[in-house]
Amino acid sequence: MVALPSTPHEPTRRSDRDKLYRDAPRLWRALMLVDRAVIALTGKLVVTGDVPDALRGKPLLLASNHIGNLDALVLIAACRRRRIAPRFLATGGLFDAPVLGWVLRKSKHVRADRGKATAAEALDRVVDALREDHRPVLMYPEGRISLEPGFWPERGKTGVARMALASRATVVPISQWGAHEAMCYGMVRVESRGDLWILFSSWLRAIRRRPTMKVHFGAPVDLSDLAAERTGDAARARDRIMRAITEGLVPLRADEPDFPAHQDPTRPVTDKPSPWRA
Repeated sequence: MVALPSTPHEPTRRSDRDKLYRDAPRLWRALMLVDRAVIALTGKLVVTGDVPDALRGKPLLLASNHIGNLDALVLIAACRRRRIAPRFLATGGLFDAPVLGWVLRKSKHVRADRGKATAAEALDRVVDALREDHRPVLMYPEGRISLEPGFWPERGKTGVARMALASRATVVPISQWGAHEAMCYGMVRVESRGDLWILFSSWLRAIRRRPTMKVHFGAPVDLSDLAAERTGDAARARDRIMRAITEGLVPLRADEPDFPAHQDPTRPVTDKPSPWRA
């Protein structure tokens, strides 16, 4: 029997589109279902934009702004709506945790040891991960929750840019807003049950308010004229990525252009304004 060519509306094309989700480990897909329920309980999720079909199955990095302790769960739920099961670039301390570390390894997330002699190995790990598995890697270029006065993206680091140039992966910027209302900043490091209660109780209060959490997948960032070995290109790539994230953020917070309406007294603020906001 000769296979007929498929049209864009046939199931085979939809099946190909779903590969970035279906090919993830079963454990990770099960956890994404749980995550969907948690986010549905927390508030309303609005997702716009998408990852183009032409990029699915090719080396891909997802780069997002970082606005809160719960925003990773929001991003997971948004990616699931777009039939993507991303791998996170996560700090080494999470991989060393007894239960969470096992989950991260089984789900094939990527380890990054910040502030250690092995930190540079994260670049090689991401390049290898993209070569071995077609599912995208999601990361935060800022490296921490933004402490910018107006909650706009901070300058960011060049790590994501270096990984993109080294792997020649396409970067899709993700902008998000609203997740900061779902859980307070709290503290830099959770060290007691009291710290956990501060975070958990703020989430319970958010459930009553039901904040709107917005996620936008932007157009791919053009880095085709840049090279990993050329001096200054990593910074230029970082600048383009951060500007793209900021541009996508502007319409998401159109009614809060200067400062967030939701005030979090636990969140510290720096005196450095975002260099990306026009």
